[in-house]
Amino acid sequence: MPVHFGTDGWRGVISDTFTFHNLRQVTQAIADAVASEAWLNGSLLDSSPDPRRMVVGFDTRFLSDRYAAETARVLAANGYKVYLASADAPTPAISYAVRQLGAIAGVMITASHNAPRYNGLKLKAAFGGSAAGEQCRRVEVYLNDNESRGRGPNLMDYDRAREAGLIERFNPTPAYYDHLRTLIDFDLIAENPQHIVVDSMYGSGRGQIKGILQGTGCEVFEIRGEMNPGFGGIHPEPIAHYLGPLAGAIAAGHGQLGLATDGDADRIGSMDGRGQFVDPHRIMALSIQYLVETRRWKGKVVKT
Repeated sequence: MPVHFGTDGWRGVISDTFTFHNLRQVTQAIADAVASEAWLNGSLLDSSPDPRRMVVGFDTRFLSDRYAAETARVLAANGYKVYLASADAPTPAISYAVRQLGAIAGVMITASHNAPRYNGLKLKAAFGGSAAGEQCRRVEVYLNDNESRGRGPNLMDYDRAREAGLIERFNPTPAYYDHLRTLIDFDLIAENPQHIVVDSMYGSGRGQIKGILQGTGCEVFEIRGEMNPGFGGIHPEPIAHYLGPLAGAIAAGHGQLGLATDGDADRIGSMDGRGQFVDPHRIMALSIQYLVETRRWKGKVVKT
């Protein structure tokens, strides 16, 4: 099967290359790779993860919830305790859950900012970030070996896995919010509350920014926050070309600041009060400037 892990995982067209059959095969290869002795080679971790614990999340795309449940069934059949998100969630929340729950790896069902006809899988390492290139290559090796030997995936009935305690549904949002509160000074935000327009672009960031800002006095007007697996026919990518509705909401007086997140809410774009787009590169530069000048941080900055 021609599956190659590119930037942060595997993506394919739904019902073409991204099918339930192929997903089961890939998940089995992930289960095998994670169980191998070399999986954690070179990993710098604060504590040892549970080698039999995995986290699975999903976005709002067509069939993402079904794909996530199927992934959990394969992992459970391989003896893993799977924490499966109870609803669509941002990729950063799933990444944090991998660390917070002490899991050895995580899987996020998403095609990120790609067109609606795509779905995909992001593989997370024990530290919560993207799996390393060597780890992804190891998955490909197991995938090819299983195919050459005619070995299919292990598969467990979903209800049986739930009864056996091998699949547990969970809400990653509360713990993620608690983590964000250790990083962001929400009292400072409350001193100067803003009117903000949030464009969730029909993705799994829906309701998240509004939720974390509750209690700060900020008024959040959210657009494109309903469930729409087709993303309204656009790419859920927060670039100026797809943010006409956000500019319109700002022009209509719903806010002085606009924030937009992509399909799985791990990318962000912004607009000022005049509807001028601020790309992620400038957002990162402004964030670094703030950390250096206001918080007096020192040291090196890692970039890719």
